[in-house]
Amino acid sequence: MTVKSALRVLQIFELLAQYPDGLTVKEMSDQLGWPQSSTFNLIKTLYNQSYLSQSSSKKYKLGANLIQLGSKALDSFDFVTDSQPYLQELMNQVEETVFMAVLSEDKVIYVNKFEFERSIRTSAYIGMQRPVYCTGLGKAFLTFLPFHEREEMLNKIELKAITPKTITDRQALEEQLSKSFEMGYTIDDEENEEGLLCMAAPVYDVSKKIKAAISVAGPKERMLLHNDNIVSSLLVTAEKISARMGYSK
Repeated sequence: MTVKSALRVLQIFELLAQYPDGLTVKEMSDQLGWPQSSTFNLIKTLYNQSYLSQSSSKKYKLGANLIQLGSKALDSFDFVTDSQPYLQELMNQVEETVFMAVLSEDKVIYVNKFEFERSIRTSAYIGMQRPVYCTGLGKAFLTFLPFHEREEMLNKIELKAITPKTITDRQALEEQLSKSFEMGYTIDDEENEEGLLCMAAPVYDVSKKIKAAISVAGPKERMLLHNDNIVSSLLVTAEKISARMGYSK
């Protein structure tokens, strides 16, 4: 059962979130299609409880109490655990191994792993660290971090060969990262483990900054055979987890 007044409060918050400079009561009632009198009563109640604030031009904006609630919500959100159903669903869709990793200085740390029964066995395990420059997950951070952060990181890294296909030339790596940015995902083509192809995508948080990366890894020949399906499923899953973390485009 939906409580009408509670739904209307949520609609007010969602509307004002789109207008940082605020709206008048009339502007809100017009946009929401509500009587101005009932809109005013709801706005006044939310204002008195500091869930809304008012500017000198009599426009209402989101208030300080929402900042506190949002902060507490973020503190209580365990994205590693909460992302697991999405990652398991992705594994079932692509029938390959699925990972999630976070950034730690110039390395990625695996925090989730779902291994499909028929998929290739990888050496990666939860808690393991890998270089950013030769893994799909790591390159997702290099690709989608702010440019100056990428440059600072690359300035500190020595590009050592891990397999014969590891990219050890910085210019070649940066060219690949630029292409990856346009595609929206990154590729590790046997650069970290021979025979293994990995595709990775960024996961963003409410601040619109990359928080984690997720990937699909499997035998190169099979990954290429199902490339379009894997990429599509990967990107949709990354979007779902990002949305769960409060991200909106």
